[in-house]
Amino acid sequence: MAGIVLISNVLVQYPINAWLTWGAFFYPVAYFITDVCNRIFGAAQARRIALIGFAIGLASSAMMAPLRIALASGTAFLVSQLLDVAVFNKLRQASWWKAPFLGSCIASVVDTAIFFSLAFAGTAMSWLHLATGDLGVKLIMAVALLPVYRILVVQLLTDPADGPLRKG
Repeated sequence: MAGIVLISNVLVQYPINAWLTWGAFFYPVAYFITDVCNRIFGAAQARRIALIGFAIGLASSAMMAPLRIALASGTAFLVSQLLDVAVFNKLRQASWWKAPFLGSCIASVVDTAIFFSLAFAGTAMSWLHLATGDLGVKLIMAVALLPVYRILVVQLLTDPADGPLRKG
């Protein structure tokens, strides 16, 4: 988790075009990890992983990215990850795809708003374009990662000898 935060904070500094940075393609994996942990181990463990990722990610980002980006990222990460856990947990009994998809989508909107407004407001960077492109990629990734989520969760919750370990 911390590695995802660090790599995303470095890559967000490199625009692809007026609408995207390289960080947009890597960061959504954080929601995927949180959602898998939430399904397998529960909300408390998912929050713990998010908090550890936050602490390590913030500390390492502060050394490798500008402080403004590190602080904006840390704030956005912590708020959006905890929101993702809460939304997922509220929807955990719904169809298998609703909790990870809606949790990731809602958290992505909040993360994007917090991060880009704190990191780039008042700078020369065209951050509204970047925020729009970033959010678009996060939403596409929320859909694209659903099959991977389903396969991984089924594999992790299945005992090869006895069948399903538990329903999540």
